[in-house]
Amino acid sequence: AELDMSMTEVMLGVAKFTDVVLQTNFKNFDLAPTTPQLANAEVEMAGMKQKFSVLKRAIDSVRDDYDYVIIDSPPSLSLLTVNGMIASDYLILPVQTEFYALEGVAQLLESMAMVKKAMNPNLKLLGVLATMYDKRTSLSAEVLAEGRKYFKEKVFRALIPRNVRVAEAPSHGVPVGAYDKFSKGAKAYKEFAREVEERTSE
Repeated sequence: AELDMSMTEVMLGVAKFTDVVLQTNFKNFDLAPTTPQLANAEVEMAGMKQKFSVLKRAIDSVRDDYDYVIIDSPPSLSLLTVNGMIASDYLILPVQTEFYALEGVAQLLESMAMVKKAMNPNLKLLGVLATMYDKRTSLSAEVLAEGRKYFKEKVFRALIPRNVRVAEAPSHGVPVGAYDKFSKGAKAYKEFAREVEERTSE
């Protein structure tokens, strides 16, 4: 279905967060959708006043209505990523257990440190999530070991495996837990969700 409005309009200041939030078929799960046009919106955002805190203001307007608001940000440093960091209490860093996966992490942590110092002193690294993990390969084990060596207890116990069901679920427009709750991927994400709940309630 065509979207009348999405997060693109929210980020450009022409719609409220409540204008774009959609209820889903899943209990206690709303979605604020976006489209590929959001990437183009960065150019227009560059000339806006308070351009770094657009998302924070939008989310603050509904903060009391939700237990958790999950922001999916691009991995590269951009205006959208900075908006995400300023709007957040915690940062979760997914790292694919593949070659060169850890190389971009240092830059992202540098960006986090800058945002924390200048614009959001409350921002914390909640943890590092190992994804695309394949226990059959030595490479996955090596990258995981390197991540644990560097991040120590910040690495989540849950490991998200390379799993067909996880890959298929988005094309069906459903969470993996609804697509196949008995799959290895769904069980891993459920374990991860429990850890997030534990760490945010400490």
